[in-house]
Amino acid sequence: MDIVDTFFNVGVLVRYFPLLLEGLWRTIALGALSIVLGLIGGLVLAMLRLYGGRVLRFLVVAYIDIFRALPVLVWLVIVYYALPFVGIRLSAFASATTALTMISSAYTAEIYRAGIQAIPRGQFEAAQSIGLSQWDLMRDVVLPQAFRIVIPPLTNNSINVMKDTALASVVALPDLLKQATQAQALAANPTPLIGAAILYLLLLLPLVRLVAVFEARYAAKGAR
Repeated sequence: MDIVDTFFNVGVLVRYFPLLLEGLWRTIALGALSIVLGLIGGLVLAMLRLYGGRVLRFLVVAYIDIFRALPVLVWLVIVYYALPFVGIRLSAFASATTALTMISSAYTAEIYRAGIQAIPRGQFEAAQSIGLSQWDLMRDVVLPQAFRIVIPPLTNNSINVMKDTALASVVALPDLLKQATQAQALAANPTPLIGAAILYLLLLLPLVRLVAVFEARYAAKGAR
């Protein structure tokens, strides 16, 4: 058996391609939902860390530090397998979304914080001097500028979240990797895994290029 029949068997790929597509859509749904919830949660955590009370800031910092240090796979297994012992039962999809969102929120919180703190203090003082409230200051002055600064790292973090969806296969979620693994076992041929790798590349390469575009645009603006 030559390498083409082993790793690039067209017949096997065609036979199991619908199975791979089914997993791909589930991967996209899981990744998109986790990214959106992580962006929202990260912004809330960043605001609480910067402007909350002392106790609240301590709790937020502890959350961010713990979940940035905790491997995604470990937390995913805890959410899916350990929480039922305390009466909390989540589906495989809900468990994966919860785990990815909680860890993504910790990373995005630090990205947001860095972007907000990059805004010159003079702009805060100028906005306050003309009577803007704290809410108006953040909404109209600080956050629009901070968002432009953090777009490249946020996009990069979104790519990492999408890649981490492959870990959901350990909780029996039929995502792209899980479907490819099952197809590989049924066909006794690794071609479905190669097909999954190609689909991951088609999904993530545009995002990788998007990060490069954002970084180049931001660098060009900074040079002017």
